Amino acid sequence: MFVLQGRFRRFFSNLGPGLITGAADDDPSGIATYSVTGAAFGYSLLWTAFFSFPLMAAVQIMCGRLGVVTGLGLAGVIRVRYPRWILWGACALLLTANIVNIAADLGGMADVMQLLTGVRSLYWTPAYALLLVCLLFWTSYRLIARIFKWLTLALFAYIAAAFFAHPDWSAVARATLIPHVQWTSAYWATLVGILGTTISPYLFFWQAAEEVEEDIAAGKSTVALREGASNRELRRLRNDVVTGMFFSNLVMYFIILTAAATLHAHGNTTISSAREAAEALRPLAGNGAYWLFSLGLLGAGMLGVPVLAGSCAYAIAEAADWVGSLEVHPPLAHGFYGVIAVAMGLGLGLDYMGLNAVKMLFWSAVLNGALAPPLLVLVVLLTSRADVMGEHRNGVLLRWLGWACAAVMLIATVIMLVTASAA
Repeated sequence: MFVLQGRFRRFFSNLGPGLITGAADDDPSGIATYSVTGAAFGYSLLWTAFFSFPLMAAVQIMCGRLGVVTGLGLAGVIRVRYPRWILWGACALLLTANIVNIAADLGGMADVMQLLTGVRSLYWTPAYALLLVCLLFWTSYRLIARIFKWLTLALFAYIAAAFFAHPDWSAVARATLIPHVQWTSAYWATLVGILGTTISPYLFFWQAAEEVEEDIAAGKSTVALREGASNRELRRLRNDVVTGMFFSNLVMYFIILTAAATLHAHGNTTISSAREAAEALRPLAGNGAYWLFSLGLLGAGMLGVPVLAGSCAYAIAEAADWVGSLEVHPPLAHGFYGVIAVAMGLGLGLDYMGLNAVKMLFWSAVLNGALAPPLLVLVVLLTSRADVMGEHRNGVLLRWLGWACAAVMLIATVIMLVTASAA
């Protein structure tokens, strides 16, 4: 028993950016998207969790390897290797998707707090924004990484909630193993949303940047010291990323399953907010599922929003060649921390425009899916170049999974637009 505990402790201690990235992927926007999916289509889209896992893992491994081998984040490598219009175009895609996502996530968290406390959500939104800005401004990377790692445990709430829902396990097995496709605009928008909230642009930038932060925290303060990677480091990265992405897709699977077993099975095929999804669970699956779902969403938001704002800051700081690290105090990296504050402020501003919470959560996921393909192309091209990655450039499997991911997301987006125009 003690041997197993020791092994688990060592395994968990070796997890870092990959686990945090995977957990941050299941942010309130993701939770709402998966809930909408289960409510609208029942179990029929459960297969997407297993379909997206190898694609997501391959992309994040490429991003992590890029950071470890070059000693730079994704935007930093693009700045060195490509023209400025490509660099700032990539940053613009990221900022557009992230600011909408920040707004959606803050709104989702505030809605759940209104449900739990009775205090109006408009008071909770700025409170969370301020709390998370303070966390990023006045703590070190090591402390943030430790906090984020433990926040991932909140997502186990969704796995537990699924068993309170008493699903039809034979129907679950069929939907998991046999893909079901509908040629409707709603179906393809949902599929793009699932892919977009799972394989999100901000995760590409965050993964590479956090591998660099790990090196900085270990004392490698210059690019020259960070360049290169041992096979042992790359194995550690692969295990970390695969674990994080598996965890992310497992949570996704059980959220869809829970919504299908409760909402869809009882005729509730539409929801207007993540709060409504949580509230609907109470009479159908009991107080246990309701509380697990609500608290899990808050934990996911506490993890996801800082990653969204942080990835904006890393990208802009790397693109502009500013000092940019959570290990550096704000007075010495005012541009980096200024981007965090502006991104959070713009997201907060969107929340006060009166937009529907669930639509913003869902469509932010669709926006991520539509904007991801150009960035995926850059990731695959960079990590396949010998002059960038040396002997650690992509092998055949990683390269083809990366191209497959870009192609699948582009084709799904095109079909979504075609079916929407034909509707």
